[in-house]
Amino acid sequence: MSDIAQTPKPPYYAVIFTSIRTEGDNGYAETAERILALARQQPGFLGYESARNDIGISVSYWSSLEAITAWRNNPSHKQVQSRADEWYADSRIRICKVERSY
Repeated sequence: MSDIAQTPKPPYYAVIFTSIRTEGDNGYAETAERILALARQQPGFLGYESARNDIGISVSYWSSLEAITAWRNNPSHKQVQSRADEWYADSRIRICKVERSY
């Protein structure tokens, strides 16, 4: 179980990744650990939370839309994104501005 992210006072941004996994690991667990470690090193990264049952929900928190764009365009992250069909039967990404937190 992951910890609840300790985020700063709003405003900041949340990237919500909702997914349904395919069968088998196909290198997913190792890749997920590696890419999260890399995300934590990115400028503007604020925190991360994740839960999975039938549907997985992962939320990463960022200081700005520019930080999110830089992460989306990170070469290592793009390489992992190109393998999404191996790991996910379906997925969605939603980006929202956090204006209040309590």
